[in-house]
Amino acid sequence: MEDGINTLRYSDIFLAMYFNDGVSCLHWNHSHVLVYMYSGELEINERGRITRLYKGDCAFIRKDFSVQMTKQARDSEQFKAIFLMFTTKFLRDFYNQLDKETIPKEAKREKVSLCKLPSNRPDIVSLFESMTPYFNSNIQPTDKLLQLKMTEGLYVLLNTSKNLYASIFDFTDPWKIDILEFLERNYMNDLSLEEIANYTGRSLSTFKRDFRKYSNLSPQKWLIQRRLEAAHELIRRGGRRVPEISAMTIVAGNPARIIKKIEITG
Repeated sequence: MEDGINTLRYSDIFLAMYFNDGVSCLHWNHSHVLVYMYSGELEINERGRITRLYKGDCAFIRKDFSVQMTKQARDSEQFKAIFLMFTTKFLRDFYNQLDKETIPKEAKREKVSLCKLPSNRPDIVSLFESMTPYFNSNIQPTDKLLQLKMTEGLYVLLNTSKNLYASIFDFTDPWKIDILEFLERNYMNDLSLEEIANYTGRSLSTFKRDFRKYSNLSPQKWLIQRRLEAAHELIRRGGRRVPEISAMTIVAGNPARIIKKIEITG
């Protein structure tokens, strides 16, 4: 227990409980997640689009740096939910065993990162009710059982929408996220190259290889140049001083040298 928060974690499945003292927790979504709400409230902010999940709600949340999740108590009930966290390794192993002929070729990656599932579906209710005993006792579930639950959760998603194939298995060539589109949306965020590669459905080496198709610059130099362009445009429009813009612009390297370059080219 830490700061009033009690979290139980088994493998890539975890249950987090927040006590009735109004404690809230904000975090970014780094993995594909299937969440089921027992009580409390989960607020999901997807680029300004707010969705709230309550008792009995179930949703798939795609890994996305732009998605923020805030967990908090509601109506005197603590926050209590089960999260299934789907790692890339688990998904790759599952995908490699799939009969590729059964994969819908017309599947398209949805623009939104949140998919709310029907709360009364028998397969959803059965999955999460079967997991509660392991979080209400000291019994340690076996790794084999956890793998079965993860697989069951994955089939819940795949039976929900054909388009979820493209979101879940986004590391495969047809469903890779467009690199430049992602960078244009996120170039001001402080992301490592490893994180950018992961969010676009690639390994780091594949990301660097694919990036060369778009630019002669390295990814790091492209980001610096794009941030410089944005900062230069802010200066050109007026209304902001250079120190303000330098504070807003997250750039790897020497900030003083970069701001000097902005002033010279401005």
